[in-house]
Amino acid sequence: MLTHGIGALTPAGTSGTAGGGIGAAGAPAAPFGDLLKSAISNADSLEDQATTAVAGLLQGNGVDVHDAMIATQKADMAFELTLAVRSKAVAAYQQVMSMQF
Repeated sequence: MLTHGIGALTPAGTSGTAGGGIGAAGAPAAPFGDLLKSAISNADSLEDQATTAVAGLLQGNGVDVHDAMIATQKADMAFELTLAVRSKAVAAYQQVMSMQF
């Protein structure tokens, strides 16, 4: 699920990750790009699970309606989160590009 990668993050100032790049266990923190790739792949797998659940429901393969709806909602929330992160990254990039040095 997408929240596994997010749950591992801690607010800035509560651990050593903000300044030194060291995780809570003393190991180096994962780069932002790796976290982003992981989140996108999790969102993609949730979409595949939702597609499979809906197809199973429509074909009558014993998939319950509520299971298909839960899978669909998980995929939708993962997509919305991915879209929000992308929008924030684009906004931050545009803000940096508009700075005058």
